[in-house]
Amino acid sequence: MLIRPEQPQDIDAITEVNQLAFEREEEANLVIQLRDQATPYLSMVAQTDDHQIVGHIFYSPATIQTADGNVAGMGLAPMSVHPDHQQQGVGKQLLKHSLDQIAQMKAPYVIVLGHADYYPQFGFVPASLRNIHCQWMGIPDEVFMILILDPTIMQPVSGTAFYHPTFNKIT
Repeated sequence: MLIRPEQPQDIDAITEVNQLAFEREEEANLVIQLRDQATPYLSMVAQTDDHQIVGHIFYSPATIQTADGNVAGMGLAPMSVHPDHQQQGVGKQLLKHSLDQIAQMKAPYVIVLGHADYYPQFGFVPASLRNIHCQWMGIPDEVFMILILDPTIMQPVSGTAFYHPTFNKIT
């Protein structure tokens, strides 16, 4: 399995993986829109030895609004694995490799809205433990998580976390 940055020739396969994994088109459409509207972003794929794209992960800018101003970081969404390749470690490889890239980008944190049993194995904790809350009301604390990559910057930070505004257009 090769984990690498997306290339232009991967776009159709990425769209298909997102549609199949989520069984709807919204996440695939979100990625298309984020590519055009979000800077910086990170988009990586999992590719099999026979060059098939079987997984995808996308990060876009996120902001935590605090009493003292905004703190920029990254939001992870979506992450998808082709149904025929789920439960085989593809997502874990995508996360490990991509988080290394995000750290190199000097993002102080990553937020994610995801499975409470999955993301903690990568260091994510409920954001509420740091007094950081999701922009969307009613999200359970255990599924809105944060990974701190720069503890010095993030030590005093509390407030409301916002994904890129493009997320507000997706239903």
